[in-house]
Amino acid sequence: MRPVSALRVRTRLRAAPGAAWALAVLVALTACLAAAFPRALDRYADAGLDRALALARPDRTSVLVTAPQPDFGLSPGEREEALRPDPLAVRYAGAVAAADRRAPLAVDREQSTYGVRTTEGVTVPEPWLPMPSGIPPQFHFAAQHGLGDHARVGSGRLPRVTGAPVTARTGALEAAVTTETAGRLRIEVGSVLHVPRVGGRPLTVRITGVLVPRDPDGAYWSTQPVLREPSLTRVPGPPGADREQYWLGALLLAPDAGPALLGTSGMPVRYWQLAPDTGALHAHDVDRLVSAVAALESGPGLREMRAEVDPLADVGTDLDETAVAFEGLRSGIGPLVAVAATGAGTVAGVVLLMAGGLAADRRRAELALLRARGASLRGVAGRLLAETAVVALPAGALGLAAALLALPGARLG
Repeated sequence: MRPVSALRVRTRLRAAPGAAWALAVLVALTACLAAAFPRALDRYADAGLDRALALARPDRTSVLVTAPQPDFGLSPGEREEALRPDPLAVRYAGAVAAADRRAPLAVDREQSTYGVRTTEGVTVPEPWLPMPSGIPPQFHFAAQHGLGDHARVGSGRLPRVTGAPVTARTGALEAAVTTETAGRLRIEVGSVLHVPRVGGRPLTVRITGVLVPRDPDGAYWSTQPVLREPSLTRVPGPPGADREQYWLGALLLAPDAGPALLGTSGMPVRYWQLAPDTGALHAHDVDRLVSAVAALESGPGLREMRAEVDPLADVGTDLDETAVAFEGLRSGIGPLVAVAATGAGTVAGVVLLMAGGLAADRRRAELALLRARGASLRGVAGRLLAETAVVALPAGALGLAAALLALPGARLG
């Protein structure tokens, strides 16, 4: 039998257009579903990871890099200089670069920040502040970069530094509070707080503004929740005892007021707060993400971070624990997904085989006549393959394209 020509194939298709269209629809649907199934799983897994990260909250998922206050062996001027915005910004760029090198971890620069804050609350014994158990409230102080970009002024204005640069001996500062802190601690614009200092006169802090966070649930405000809203804290004691309570809040200083915290008893530290870019994280990269975070906390990544930031810098995050918990949940439903995929694939295969069997049975007499005229099995098979491919290949490509358009964002592979 001579090779199958395109003219013969076209003639055959014109002779049975209904069967050709039925085959095309069947192949297109099968190809579309076959391509859509894994892409849908990819998208649902990514959505599940996003949900897990959102439920974990930024105080667990952000990467917090901290460095102790400068060595006491340095001069007072050198210690204060290390807490100013420019040196902190240089180290912030290095910290971001060190984290970005740990793919698939990526830093969301919009929600990341840096600054100086106290690690211990400082008691402020103002008689007009609320005292639930007769205990004065405590405050954390934070000079955090980007305050004006992440909050709008509800009343008053943003804090600023006027006159000479702030030092550890500066006697007066300006600060702001969030609306939550202002409401619960009865603070308003113009309020004055006298903050005790080590070996000197109290630091006078004047409230110049009440701020409304633009994205209160974002990493900028929620990595350290006390900056956004105060909390009632219990005095340490035995479990179950009726312990006394006191308020713990935060005062937000101007970004260049960090050196003043060296004069307080709050044990100030420098920090670089790196929010993960959740849009760049995918469920299929969870294992790599866990390894990247482990390297940052106690491996080569920590060494690189310390080279960029400070030899004594420490990295902390619960991002890897969140990812591991998500992976455990996904592994639990993996067998169910496998059963569904196997069942769907089996049904699709059976349908195609039945369609092929029906087509062969319908053309049994024609094929017998070709064989009686001397056509070889190879020739008959080639003719059938050509007739089928002319319909099936474009239909399969169309089904694949439909799946890609309907489910964007998943892996092409």
